[in-house]
Amino acid sequence: MIRDQVLRAIAHNREPGLHFAGNFLGISWDHVEASETRLSLDVAPHVADADGQLDIGALAMLVDFALANCMRAILEPHQRLATVSLTMELTDAPRIGRLEATGRFRGFIREGRGRIGKSEVLVASESKTLCVGSGAFMALDPPSEVKLHPVPHRRRDDPPAPLLNEGELREDERAILSRTEKALANPLPSFIERFWGYLPHRTAAGASCKAPNGPHIGNRVGHAQGGVLLGLAASTAACALPPSWRLSAVSGWFLRPGQGEALAAKSAIVHQGRLTALARTTVSDPERRAVIEVMTTHAHP
Repeated sequence: MIRDQVLRAIAHNREPGLHFAGNFLGISWDHVEASETRLSLDVAPHVADADGQLDIGALAMLVDFALANCMRAILEPHQRLATVSLTMELTDAPRIGRLEATGRFRGFIREGRGRIGKSEVLVASESKTLCVGSGAFMALDPPSEVKLHPVPHRRRDDPPAPLLNEGELREDERAILSRTEKALANPLPSFIERFWGYLPHRTAAGASCKAPNGPHIGNRVGHAQGGVLLGLAASTAACALPPSWRLSAVSGWFLRPGQGEALAAKSAIVHQGRLTALARTTVSDPERRAVIEVMTTHAHP
């Protein structure tokens, strides 16, 4: 089932407009306008964490898409969006069932080249609010060697993509399938955590994680997708605290594109009280340059 989902996502990825990671999640683009964009996602085995809830990286991607695409609706098709900042405030409602994300564009901070737009989002399931968030995105032209296309607005009732002949996969596609098979061979703590590379470990200072970069998490210009980066930071920060602590908020500031063979996350506890904790996480590229700075808050039940 998961393997077929990957092969269908690879097939969709051959069509211009959306990267593999976005196709892999299985998001349904129910309504896309600047005034209101509604996306939904069914929590299934390929995106569920060890508790059966939607993985934090998949949630961050859903939030990122809902925030960005209500702004993208008023841009030219060839333009791309670079995430400047992204914040998610979580409730204790379980991330199960069908999640619906509603994004609304709130306007630009400035006009002209590199203008920055602001959006808001609410994620709910069965009328329960799971997350509220906001994001800032800079509208840019793509690199000269990259031609961008409109994002296809696929819906869950659209016909599924046919399974590809594995003997005809390209090198980058074979790399994705190979990573899938390795994650399926040892799917603990969950398939998606192994697939993304969210396998942090405790350290004397907090926690750290080294996640392979590549086409399985790349965006339309080949950089690590912003939601995946935010999820990497959040999962590493959560590892720095005992399992009884719950992630309650994530705020990330994007400094440069996520490039290189691997990305390293390092978390440190800034404060740990009786009921709340604060952690700071930096995700860096192989040259030790900060890609994203993230602050997370955690609550003790």
